[in-house]
Amino acid sequence: MTASPSFQRFLIANARYLSAGAMLTFLSSFGQTFFISIFAGQIRLEFGLSHAQWGGLYMIGTSASALVMVWAGGLTDVFRVRHLGPLILCGLALACVTMAFNQSLWLLPVAIFALRFFGQGMSSHLAVIAMARWFIATRGRALSIATLGFSAGEALLPLSFVALMTVLDWRILWLISAGVCLLGAPVLARLLAQERTPQSTADDSSAVGMDGRHWNRWEALRSPLFWCMVPAILGPAAFNTAFFFHQLHFATTKGWAHLELVALFPLYTAMAVTAMVASGWALDRWGAARLTPFYQWPMVAAFVIFASFGSGLGIGVGLFCLALTTGANATLQNSFWAELYGTRNIGAIKALATAVMVLGSAIGPGLTGLLIDLGIAFDQQGYGIAAYFAFASIVMMLGIAQARKRLLPQAAAAPL
Repeated sequence: MTASPSFQRFLIANARYLSAGAMLTFLSSFGQTFFISIFAGQIRLEFGLSHAQWGGLYMIGTSASALVMVWAGGLTDVFRVRHLGPLILCGLALACVTMAFNQSLWLLPVAIFALRFFGQGMSSHLAVIAMARWFIATRGRALSIATLGFSAGEALLPLSFVALMTVLDWRILWLISAGVCLLGAPVLARLLAQERTPQSTADDSSAVGMDGRHWNRWEALRSPLFWCMVPAILGPAAFNTAFFFHQLHFATTKGWAHLELVALFPLYTAMAVTAMVASGWALDRWGAARLTPFYQWPMVAAFVIFASFGSGLGIGVGLFCLALTTGANATLQNSFWAELYGTRNIGAIKALATAVMVLGSAIGPGLTGLLIDLGIAFDQQGYGIAAYFAFASIVMMLGIAQARKRLLPQAAAAPL
């Protein structure tokens, strides 16, 4: 199936900007849980940590990064991507070097903080904010393409680094990661030597939100909709993160080798990419407000399956369901804030959501690690996790139903 001529023109006209977004999301992988968790066994052995202790330190570092994100995320409303992006990548490289050379237990949460802040936090935040601001009528397509970097990282890095770990020391692999980030900084600056608009700052934003206006951070924070969205923001971050964080434990409880489980990740990624592209297409036609209330229901099925089955087919179906929500989350959540609150202050508002997301990714590994130490295996926790997602989806549906009434009819914007 070939791309339509209009889509091909869109790709060609915006190749450098979409490539910059995809590169940022890919390089954010070095601060994402699915990558850090590859080294969980070596880190726990090196520092003599239990599951709960490792999860607790991870929670401390990640929670600190969430707090800093509340302030730092707003910098995307002030500084251009071509200036901020290379600095963030250099910070991520330094975090990787810190992890490679760290010999001290007390410095471990500091290294985790830096990885999470520059990787999961700022790199991914900057990429999606750029797409949300630079594109309006084609925002869904832009987000789905730029966020392919997440999927590429999930598909390529765990399998390749687990394989490399058989021949290289784990600390050397962190130095390789730092080198990749450093190489990315000048490439990003080159791609964005001329940003997409002559003045690509918040003042150029033209897409309004509820009540036909642009909301600021504190107005968004006081709105009921934001708090109805909090459980839905926390959920995927907490429990998708926990799944990948405890992947070695999960494989062991199912009687699998770690590499056998990791070998399924490219299939998971392929489905996530399909869901991402499909949700981007649907987003440009029906909008985030209509689609967002339903996209987390596959998570309910995924964790029930993880709790109930141990065969390759069962885990594969569970990963399929997990991928449906993961792929849709990459586009719907990132467009949702621009659509409902406007784009003028989108960096500061999305920073609140990103901070909640990062906090969720801190809570998930810590909470599930504690339960593992108490004798409740991660797969057995699946029924409770599924119940949480059902609750979050219902609350989200109620909040969005009220907010949609405040969205004014918008004149169709010409494709950008």
